[in-house]
Amino acid sequence: MSISNKEITYLDLFAGAGGLSEGFFGAGYKPIAHVEMNRDACNTLKTRESFYYLNSVGEKYKYTDYLKEKISRKELYDLVPKSILQSVICETMSDETMPVIFKRIDEAMETRGTDHIDLILGGPPCQAYSMVGRSRKNMDGDPRNTLYKLYFQAIEKYTPAMFVFENVPGLLTAGNGTYLKAILAGFRERGYELEYHILNASDYGVLQNRKRIILIGWRKDSKHKYPQLTKTKDQYTVSELFYDLPELKPGEQKYFYSHTLKNGYLLKTGIRKKSDVLTWHVARTNLERDRDIYRLAIKSWKKNHSRLKYTEIPKELATHSNRTSFLDRFKVVADDLPAAHTLVAHISKDGHYYIHPDLKQARSISVREAARIQSFPDDFYFEGSRTAVFIQIGNAVPPLLAKNIAEALKVQFEGE
Repeated sequence: MSISNKEITYLDLFAGAGGLSEGFFGAGYKPIAHVEMNRDACNTLKTRESFYYLNSVGEKYKYTDYLKEKISRKELYDLVPKSILQSVICETMSDETMPVIFKRIDEAMETRGTDHIDLILGGPPCQAYSMVGRSRKNMDGDPRNTLYKLYFQAIEKYTPAMFVFENVPGLLTAGNGTYLKAILAGFRERGYELEYHILNASDYGVLQNRKRIILIGWRKDSKHKYPQLTKTKDQYTVSELFYDLPELKPGEQKYFYSHTLKNGYLLKTGIRKKSDVLTWHVARTNLERDRDIYRLAIKSWKKNHSRLKYTEIPKELATHSNRTSFLDRFKVVADDLPAAHTLVAHISKDGHYYIHPDLKQARSISVREAARIQSFPDDFYFEGSRTAVFIQIGNAVPPLLAKNIAEALKVQFEGE
């Protein structure tokens, strides 16, 4: 059956703040439902669904009113059909809750006017497979290790033509490879062929080195396959992400851009549009002692392109006695490189590993700067506290990477 004149539907599992979904929606796919356990992330998804809806009916200005704090979140949600907001299913996925979740998904399908799901997106929380997670605790008995089995249940129920399963590279070696082996076998037992590759987001328009396993499966009776992704040839530097954002002092927030939009990375990718309202350009407070260390780190990078080691910090500024490991506790987001180092959820704990490159500011990066590193557009509003938002951003799939995958898969769907 050809779906060239029909929207491609998808279900988003373990949705987080919706990085994967943002990319697929931007490529023209139709979301049916999102399943996520975190309350703040669910509100972020609802707010984004509100944006999609109001934009579709020509009332984007009402969303802009929300960003400008002219209306409350409740007033924003009152403008949107309840069925759309209810398609964000805020539940912890487990054997006990899956029947309820499936019922909610079925209701969302009926409301959205479809009897099938073409594609399932998502990857279970990655902490259990991460190298850092393994170094901190024994993986045995961690329930996150087997969340992929819940993904299997969704595959069995909705039999999508394809699925996109995302996770950290540590999955390859977790449990000496037993988890990956079980995941691959489980999908094949359910009638799917599959292939996986480690993709670096920096190859697909994201100004960040971020490697992820992208496992894609397709029904054995289909003509689908792992898509050929085209790597970007554009040459930009991280400075493009920061040039129009006003200077901040630690703890400060600003609401207006410092420069008008020029023809460059932000405009080409759509990360910033001329009508955007600046939100979340807020920096955490930093101790003056830490700012002194930040200045040393910035000077070291600017002068020698070298990273400051903890052993190089003057004793009066050092607070840790351990000077033999974790020597790269402080790291500058280098604005003269084509890609920043990987942004992770630990940024919610402190900003030492994500220092703004401007010596005058000597602070950790703002929430909006972190979102831009992840390629979220400026009209994407995150709900929750600053800490909660940093976690959402750090755990997300970069939307630009997701959009590249979505566009490559769309060619296959439209050619069915």
